[in-house]
Amino acid sequence: MNALVAAAKKEGVLNVITLPTDWANYGAIMKDFTAKYGIKINDANPEGSSGQEITAVEQLKGQSRAPDVVDVGTPFAVEGANDHLWAPYEVASWSNIPANAKDPNGDWYADYGGYVAIGYNPAKVKVAPTSFASLTNPAYKNEIGLNNSPTTAGAAFAAVYAAALANGGSFNNIEPGIQYFAKLKSIGNFVPTAIGGPTTVQNGTTPILIWWDYLLASEVKPVIPGFKIVIPSDASYASYYDQAISATAPDPAAARLWEEYLYSTTGQNLWLQGFARPIELPTLVSDGTVDKAAYAELPPAPSGGLTFPTQAQQAAAETVVTKNWPTQVGG
Repeated sequence: MNALVAAAKKEGVLNVITLPTDWANYGAIMKDFTAKYGIKINDANPEGSSGQEITAVEQLKGQSRAPDVVDVGTPFAVEGANDHLWAPYEVASWSNIPANAKDPNGDWYADYGGYVAIGYNPAKVKVAPTSFASLTNPAYKNEIGLNNSPTTAGAAFAAVYAAALANGGSFNNIEPGIQYFAKLKSIGNFVPTAIGGPTTVQNGTTPILIWWDYLLASEVKPVIPGFKIVIPSDASYASYYDQAISATAPDPAAARLWEEYLYSTTGQNLWLQGFARPIELPTLVSDGTVDKAAYAELPPAPSGGLTFPTQAQQAAAETVVTKNWPTQVGG
């Protein structure tokens, strides 16, 4: 670690991408990292998507401003690994990351996550939604949004996966999720052209937003009085975002030090303080190092263990969504 810190400090800079300061507490995380190590962080395209992160790694290769690290949805982490974009690396706490939440070669590894949830503004939504099935209610006409297109954004892709599970699909069959949103659009409830977020909930464009529970809690709830968050009763879909180091990172030591920091007790608890569930949460709890106040603030998790799609299932589902979403749903 001492040698890594010295090398990273010599580089003096870290290029990250698509990390909004109010997303999973990244503002505090970046500030603390810089304060601890004196390394300046450049955050490019903070409101971008996972797909745009991969594009930046590819297009900016060889430039000093190219991303050193990425934080992407699992389908995009797998895509990057298949395209040999990542540099394998195992953090010191590698054994605390479940085997089904990391690439066996060390190309990518889960960082934080949560559950697909339905958030709504009760001032404008008089009938409380409880499930994906409930969202077909005509009362929700022109009210439902995703954070972006599932062809480019991991959160929206996860929403389609969750909808598939609620409508007879499986990890091997995401098509029912696409058909579900096509139906919501056809009856006038889904607004596919809106990129949902705090502003669209606030201005009434999408008073109902399907997003991660922790982002609804950290980004939307603070600006919408009485904002409600519910994990759908007909589909509990949890997923994690993933870290990866660019194989062509201009600051390779800083990139590795960043990962060590994120997977330290400090980094994991900072994600937890942003309402996200850090991948090493079970270890923090068992070791007694968890931030108890932040842990108590999490929305209650559904009962039962977590299961995740395999890499092959993720990749196949991504292909189906990329092909069929534009023609069946659009936006």
